Amino acid sequence: MESTPRTSLRALLAGVLVTAMVAAPTPASAQPLAHPQDDYAGSQIAKHEGTGGGPLLDVRANDDVLGLDVASYQGTVDWAAVARNGGKFAYSKATEGITYTNPSFGQQYNGSYAAGLTHGAYHFALPDVSDGATQANFFVDHGGAWSRDGRTLPPALDIEYNPYGDTCYKLTPEQMTAWVKAFSDQIWYRTGVPPTIYTSYTWWTKCTGNSTVVSRNPLWIPRYGTDVGTLPGGWTTQAIWQFADKGTFPGDQNRFNGNGDRLRSFTLG
Repeated sequence: MESTPRTSLRALLAGVLVTAMVAAPTPASAQPLAHPQDDYAGSQIAKHEGTGGGPLLDVRANDDVLGLDVASYQGTVDWAAVARNGGKFAYSKATEGITYTNPSFGQQYNGSYAAGLTHGAYHFALPDVSDGATQANFFVDHGGAWSRDGRTLPPALDIEYNPYGDTCYKLTPEQMTAWVKAFSDQIWYRTGVPPTIYTSYTWWTKCTGNSTVVSRNPLWIPRYGTDVGTLPGGWTTQAIWQFADKGTFPGDQNRFNGNGDRLRSFTLG
């Protein structure tokens, strides 16, 4: 039987729709990330700013507690060994953008806690794939929650050089500042505590204009050497200093700005 004009038109429209669906590009925010396993706190800092090359901090200098940060790059961590070697706290990467979750996060986050460490989660920001609140929600929903148990660090935002392109993610300083504030506000709303901000002085100055918009949040500063250097964005002190990208513990080496009692106070918000 020959198709009626109406039937032919319907078939033609259906074919056009299918063709359009096939040809439509996948939104950037939904595309798989090329190398999230290589993106971790400080990966781009070391690449763009170096690792110092000089003498490292004397970790025995005072009673500040020592810790580490890890990501899928470290895989399964021997947390009992970390504890024996003096590790007291650990941040583990939970998420990146709005599509990636660390496959080793459960072992790292729960394992560090079971070994007696204070644990926390961080998010690797990609401000060019979604707004700040959306990434904050993705983070909280996939490991970035917080509990007032005295052994959980505030959720942390890792915001640094873009591992996939433009240093500042093609955002102006005003846009980047608004993005960070939106992320921070949503984390605060969802968890009850402001997130720790991981960033370097150089990146923060270049990409936010050295904004002070989140200067009330705790600062986690990467600087490899014997001192923290100049702090960005109105901060007068750091909560955590990432002082080396290798050392006694797996992953990066960190020093909390205080002793064990002060660390516990920090976890209580």
